Formats: sequence, structure tokens, C-alpha cells
Amino acid sequence: MESSNGLKWRKQSLKPIKATGSLASKREAEEENGNSQKTAEEEPLSPSSRLFHEPTFNVYVIAIMGCKTRIYPDIVKANLGHTLLRHPRFSSLQVMDERNKGEMKWVRTEVDLEKHVIVPKVDPNIDSTEKFLEDYIYNLSKTGIDKSQPLWDLHLLNLRTPESEAVGVFRIHHSLGDGTSLMSLLLACTRQTNDPMALPTIPVKRKQENKDNTRWFWRIMFMFCSFFQVFRNTVVDVFMFIATTLFLKDTQNPLKGPSGSEFNPRRIVYRTVSLDDIKLVKNAMKTTINDVALGITQAGLSRYINRIYGGNNEDEGIIEKDNLPKKIRLRTTLLINLRPSAGIQALSDMMEKDAETKWGNWIGYVLLPFTIALRDDPLDYVRNAKATADRKKRSFEAIFTFSIAELALKIFGVKTASALSHRILSHTTMCFSNLVGPLEEIGFYGHPLAFLAPSSYGQPHALMINFQSYVDKMAIVVSVDEGTIPNPHQLCADIVESLRLIKDAVVTRGLA
Repeated sequence: MESSNGLKWRKQSLKPIKATGSLASKREAEEENGNSQKTAEEEPLSPSSRLFHEPTFNVYVIAIMGCKTRIYPDIVKANLGHTLLRHPRFSSLQVMDERNKGEMKWVRTEVDLEKHVIVPKVDPNIDSTEKFLEDYIYNLSKTGIDKSQPLWDLHLLNLRTPESEAVGVFRIHHSLGDGTSLMSLLLACTRQTNDPMALPTIPVKRKQENKDNTRWFWRIMFMFCSFFQVFRNTVVDVFMFIATTLFLKDTQNPLKGPSGSEFNPRRIVYRTVSLDDIKLVKNAMKTTINDVALGITQAGLSRYINRIYGGNNEDEGIIEKDNLPKKIRLRTTLLINLRPSAGIQALSDMMEKDAETKWGNWIGYVLLPFTIALRDDPLDYVRNAKATADRKKRSFEAIFTFSIAELALKIFGVKTASALSHRILSHTTMCFSNLVGPLEEIGFYGHPLAFLAPSSYGQPHALMINFQSYVDKMAIVVSVDEGTIPNPHQLCADIVESLRLIKDAVVTRGLA
């Protein structure tokens, strides 16, 4: 079903190739010959990037792109050469230099696109194209990328699904960058379909300017109170982070995976819903899109877990009956990159004009509690999500957890820091992310996109949920370890159904 070229089984740790004396001599000779394009600009891996080489933290980012037309591999390869490959991370090996205490470095190399762009043969008469795509990605998650080449590949499947005529699947090792930066880089390779020269437009939240200078006293008092609120929240959050590292675990629940879940393959499923429906709820309740996404996720998880505790009975009466145990502690881990995003325009300039831009993993943790309960009022899920998210915004939790991880790296080394990160994640239940996408339709090297659906595999959690907006759609992507969550389609459907119930409640009460 897929080419084995460039793939390997993933259970072993990702070991970088080593730089020998002969390789170093060869690079020096090439530099002396003025062949700097082919030789290595050596730069050490950041500590966070090195973490993703540990056996229990060997994470790959997946980006599923549905295309409205058939994909032409030759066109994609021709364009990759002067866009994506001009980013140093996508044209570099990760090399361990034994002469420098085994430090890992980025070393530029020539890229053979035949090894990176994989075009499997697809039987046009298969019964279910959706199942074929799911199985393809599932089998892909069993493997890793050969360490002798840059750690990314692109799979092009001319496979018609209910939402697209063909599908592209990017797979990128997490050491190359965080999910947000990688998605921004991919978007920088696209252009608007109605203006082939224009980059995608990503909505940016603008800060409101306060021009009223007459109430300066109250503003100072407000800032004073806000400072103490942030200080108090940060102290509590850091304490909970340390407690989670040492002993505080989530309640054992149907979504929490066992030890070793990071080595298991992932079933990745997705559904697209109307972004207008989410905006309707957002505007009616004066929240953010992220608040609504968190709210419908809490509602969907509550509905799914309640069904399991009710014996997986599909009878509507059983589903509506409260079968949940009291006080379930269920938290999601948000991995936040603290390095300011370079932006799509800056990344495009970097690829087209060799401009410099910031890049890398500066990862901080935020532990976000989910309330698992059946609510009489569906809007309570969104209200609760907003209250939780607003409190987390008034905390420096991510900065402090990043600092703790960096300190552990410097004092104890990568293995200890990796064990610390793994322990935190394994003591929580799931991962969650919400990414903002383009406002208008875009094309990937001339192929107009129908949807975007990012996810990942290799993380210690048995469940990861991603939201990705695109034009007037929102993709809800669920990545699961099937040994823990055997029916991801039902979980995805419960989240979609929760959005419908919350939207209907807004409309019925005349709030919209």
C-alpha cells in the first residue's frame, strides 16, 4: 500500500548519523573548492529539538491536505526545489559529531526528492477510499524516516474521497519545528487561488487602543490588581505542574492510555464542520473561537465517556442518563511554542530571498483541566471553557514550565529532561490544539485545497484532538491509540453533535 523507501519501524529511538573525520574532511575540502551550496552550514540543535530524538518522545507531525483536483507529482517536485528545500531544516541532516562530545548539528546536504516524495499506486476500484486513506496513515504511523536523509516526506495519493479529488500527506519530524511554525511554513508554500501571487491571509487579533487618558488612576489600580492575579495564578499553576511531575495523575478513564502508548500506531480520523456555526456561538456568547472549540470538545468527551460507562448502549435514553463517576480529573496538555512566530510573509521571504528568520522549538507546557459532566444547559460547556481559558491567559505558566525544562536540560542532560517531559504527559490524559488557517481558498503549487487536517503521532497520550480552520470550514482531527479508544469515529461524531446541540440552544433562545 505504501512505498517502503525511506521508511523504517519506529519503536527504536531515532538515532542521528555520526560525523566522522572523513566526512568532516570532505566538507572542508568542498568549502575550499568554493562549493558552499552543497556543504553544511553547521548549527547546533536546540535543546528542545534534541528532546524529540529520545525514544519516548519521537514525535512526527502529520498534515493532511485535501485537493480539489488530481495531484501532479512532477509539478510538486519542481516547486519544492525552490521553496521548501530552501529552508535549512528541510535540506539538512541531523549529525552527531563525536569530536564535540556527541553534540548534534544541522548539516546541509543535497536532497533527492525521489526519496521524499512518495506516490503509491492506488487501486481505482477500492470499496472505501476513506478507509484506505485511514489505513494508509495508520501504517505510516508505524514507521519513521530514514536518518540518513532530512526528516520529512510527502505522500501524494490520487484518491477521490467525499471531500476531495486527491490527498497529500506531509510527515515531518517534530525536531524540525513546532506544529504552528511547520503549518505556517507549509502555508508559505501556497498562494491564493484567485490571486496566484498573493500569500494566504491569516486573521490576526488586534489589540484595542484605549485613547481615554482621563481615568489613569483606575487604569493603574486595574494593572496593580491584575499583576497580583497573574502572580497568584502563576504560583498555583507552577505548583500543580510540579505536583503533576511528582505524583498527581489524572483519574483512570476510558481516554487515558497505558504506559508505552507512544510506540503504538495511530488511527487518525477527521470531520469538517461549518466555521460559521462556531462563529455564531462565539458571537452570541461573546467568547473566542478557541473557547467554543474547547467547549464542544468538553461536551463531546463527556458524551463519549458517559456512553462507555453506560455499556456502549446506543439507546438514546442510556446516552442521556448520567453514567459518569463523580469527580473525574481529566486534563489536556497544551504544548506552546514561546518563540514568536515568524509569520507567513517572513517565511516566504526566507525561501525566495534567503532572508533570515527565527525558527525552532521553545516549548512550554500548560495543563488545562476539562470538566467531564452532563450539563442540563449545553451552553455551560462553553461558559466553563471560557472561564478556564481566561484564567490560563492570566498566568505565566508556559514561561515557567519552559524555564524548568531548560534548567533540567542544562543541569541533568537530555535524557533526564526527556523523562521529565514524558512523566508530565503520561500523568495527563490528552493533547489539544487549535490552529488558525487561511481566510480564502489557497492552492498548493497550483492544486486548490479543499481542507487542511493536522495531527501527530509518537506522543505519550492515547488521544490528541486538533482543530484547524480553513476558509469557511473547521476540521476536527482525532488521533487515537486504538488499543485505548477503539471507536474514534464515534468520538469525532460526539464532538460534532455537541456543536449542533450548542448551536441549536443559541438559536432557540434567540441569542444569535
